[in-house]
Amino acid sequence: MSAITILLVAIVALLAGMEGILDEFQFHQPLVACTLIGLVTGHLQEGILLGGSLQMMALGWANVGAAVAPDAALASVASSIIMVLALNGGATDSAKAVTAAIAVAVPLSVAGLFLTMICRT
Repeated sequence: MSAITILLVAIVALLAGMEGILDEFQFHQPLVACTLIGLVTGHLQEGILLGGSLQMMALGWANVGAAVAPDAALASVASSIIMVLALNGGATDSAKAVTAAIAVAVPLSVAGLFLTMICRT
């Protein structure tokens, strides 16, 4: 990846991370974050597929009372970066790259939940 691509991915990740706390423009939603990273890196179709799959999982996640929802922003940004690295690294089947990114996203969202609890306490 070029330096400009890495900078644009970092900007999308920053926006998604900030929106996870602010919750104003919905950049932290997996469909938006994965699509933007796919657009920036040239893998738009795979980004939409990954974002749609992660969005379906994140539909039921909400901060209610003292319960903290898994971090959808961290999961979507990190898994889409892993997917792009797999596709740029020579993965011939994009479906396998998307499936692997989905498998990585679930543990990352739970790890983000614990990081969110640590940061907010």
